[in-house]
Amino acid sequence: MRAPIEWLRELTDVDPDATGADVAETLVRVGLEEEEILSGGVTGPLVVGRVLERVPEEQKNGKTINWCQVDVAAANGTGEPQGIVCGAHNFDVGDLVAVILPGGCLPGNVEISARKTYGHVSAGMICSALELGLGEDHDGIIVLTEYLADSPELLAGLAPGDDLIPVLGLDAETVEVNVTPDRGYCLSMRGIAREYALSAGTPFVDPADVPVAEATGPGHEVRITDDAPIDGVPGCDRFVARVVRGIDASAPSPRWMRRRLTEVGMRPISLAVDVTNYVMMLLGQPLHAYDLGTLSGAIEVRRARPGETLTTLDDVERALDPEDLLITDDGTTPLGIAGVMGGATSEVTASTSDVLVEAAHFDPVSTARSARRHRLTTEASRRFERGVDPAVAAAAAQLAVDLLVEHGGGRAEGTGTDVGEPRAPRTIPMDPALPSRYIGLDYPSSEVVATLTAIGCRVTDAAELLEVVPPTWRGDLVDGPDLVEEVARVRGYDQIPSVVPRATAGRGLTPDQRARRTVARTLAAGGLVEVLSYPFVGEDRHDQLGYDAQDPRRTTVRLANPLRDEAPLMRTSILDSLLDTLRRNVSRGHTDAALYEIGQVTAGPVRPIPVPAGGELPDPETLRRIVEDVPPQPRHIGIAAAGNAAPRGPWGPARPVGAADAVAWARVIGESLGLELEVLAAERAPFHPGRCVSLALSGGEVVGHAGELHPKVVAAVELPARTVAAELDLDAVTAAAGTPVRPRQLSTYPVANTDVALVVAESVPARSVEEALREGAGEDLESVALFDVYRGEQTGEGRKSLAYRLTFRADGRTLTTEEVSRLRDAAVAATAEATGAQQR
Repeated sequence: MRAPIEWLRELTDVDPDATGADVAETLVRVGLEEEEILSGGVTGPLVVGRVLERVPEEQKNGKTINWCQVDVAAANGTGEPQGIVCGAHNFDVGDLVAVILPGGCLPGNVEISARKTYGHVSAGMICSALELGLGEDHDGIIVLTEYLADSPELLAGLAPGDDLIPVLGLDAETVEVNVTPDRGYCLSMRGIAREYALSAGTPFVDPADVPVAEATGPGHEVRITDDAPIDGVPGCDRFVARVVRGIDASAPSPRWMRRRLTEVGMRPISLAVDVTNYVMMLLGQPLHAYDLGTLSGAIEVRRARPGETLTTLDDVERALDPEDLLITDDGTTPLGIAGVMGGATSEVTASTSDVLVEAAHFDPVSTARSARRHRLTTEASRRFERGVDPAVAAAAAQLAVDLLVEHGGGRAEGTGTDVGEPRAPRTIPMDPALPSRYIGLDYPSSEVVATLTAIGCRVTDAAELLEVVPPTWRGDLVDGPDLVEEVARVRGYDQIPSVVPRATAGRGLTPDQRARRTVARTLAAGGLVEVLSYPFVGEDRHDQLGYDAQDPRRTTVRLANPLRDEAPLMRTSILDSLLDTLRRNVSRGHTDAALYEIGQVTAGPVRPIPVPAGGELPDPETLRRIVEDVPPQPRHIGIAAAGNAAPRGPWGPARPVGAADAVAWARVIGESLGLELEVLAAERAPFHPGRCVSLALSGGEVVGHAGELHPKVVAAVELPARTVAAELDLDAVTAAAGTPVRPRQLSTYPVANTDVALVVAESVPARSVEEALREGAGEDLESVALFDVYRGEQTGEGRKSLAYRLTFRADGRTLTTEEVSRLRDAAVAATAEATGAQQR
């Protein structure tokens, strides 16, 4: 929210010498963070000039320019007329204009210098409102007698050479404040001024404290028929409507209003729009103006019906959702999405003479969902979804009516409409000692009462407790801790001491946390990059990954209010979202990528969770059911890689990443935790059926899969061919590694190596052969490694030869050749019995 300091001075006492930095510092003391301090952006000599001569000159390109002589008095250092080329034609000899001389700088860091153009040396520029940052008008330059016509006090006495920066308000500063979602009332000058007055201890003038004309009879009919409230809360609980007849909608907005709208970052458009925007920025109450002549009947507020559409003011036709709250013409034609944006059919145009002004109060949740659903964030929706003061609607409508009558003519109807009954703020019981207990400072009861009263609460002392009724504009105050925060911030957060907690022995990382960090460090050391992806996926992701109809990973949780409509489901696999991250990196040129992610997945079955009523703590039974019905969310680790595992270099060609790399990374995860994961051939989507393995614990429990992705999956997800991936249940792996690994004492005696080649059927996994060798070799076998696989005429069709190196070492002696041969033969015999292997 941008707060012009000059505007702020009208609502509270701001020191005349206070700068933007001083105002920002005052607001920071009560928790309003400063974003930026803005100024006019014009530096250097911007002066009044009188046009002495204007000579039109037609150019070869058909354009006509004016070669002007302009009197700027002594502002140019010589007193001689200034020669300036100007392309505008809305001025004449004798007019007073705004001239920026060489050495000056316009907004956007546009430096002005004398330069040759159209055959002349133009020493400066005659400026338009757009060039000075005063508005969007660039059809012509500023003629001061016209531009300042509604401010005769500024126009009086202007002479050539006078400084125009203070006259046009270009030296005024604006403080931009970052408003947090719980402080929606600060999205208005009323809210900012109230907080400034609270911090500085100055009086506050409430701009909503205006006399509201008492209706002499029923006004334009308004009906609220919300038959599908969200969580039992009606979408609209107050609707104020006022009518102004006979206005000149084409009349220009006053200059002061256009200037203020520009200062707060809004573009002046037309009188009706500017008035509603001005009142919104002043009071925080969004308004909407309808062309009364386009309405056929009463205004009806209702939910959308299936199949309804609406063309909004941005000329986009939108398909409406049954949850959207609409403003309609007599219940039939939609006029706008409540709290978000109006429709094009009832827009006020230059030919409009009768205007209906709407000032309503809409539910924050309903407004936020509609804005997100239609990707339509507006100034109105930003305010409604953070909470608007329902008590200010009538005053806002009255201010808008008064401004329309004053600047557009016409008359305000004496009748008015005000329907609905906003929910009154709930009384909060509070122990006056609560701030002292929570904050650790002494807050006397008198200070607590004074502070809560200062922020607008109504406080009643009832026995040992205070009964606090928050103001209507503070919907964020719902319990005692909220009030404690108010007491603390008003005295000042800087008054709260920083106390460093003392570390307690034995309370470091949990075993699971240590295990996750170990795995993450191990993979990072191996060249993989850790990423974090959103755990939300689209409904077509399971089809893209090739899950069959009975795959339990298709059973997932659907979000009621997703961040994106395209991704309403919680992921059941890390690869559901990790593959998108890999695709994004590859598409942006990072073709050799190896990524990993540690995160939670949501597993089924999904059971309906009871939804407690709002406004109170659920009972213990409901809480128990909520906890029990939350679906399991195990922590998984996923790996995805594409491109080259080793780059090309002097050592040779590049090595593409392969399924073996994914299997190796998966096994390294287990090894980092002291586990040896068993690798077995498997088939599982989304992997290639011939290039996929399962990874199991020693007891046979499968904890993950690794391999190359199926070609159809790669094509569907738009990844490079031969992309590999792996996914493990990290919780299961960590639980299996819960017992600390005891290190084996190293033997100092030499090793004895012997090789053996075994011919087995093609269907026999190499893992089964290795296990049989270990079983038969005995305790002196230190390691076994597969170093060659051969298929050919010597093995026969359907068979393969596996060559292993067996390494033996005894703990207390050197093994003899005979002993090694005996151990090898025992290993071969055990393998022959277990797998049918024959020694080559």
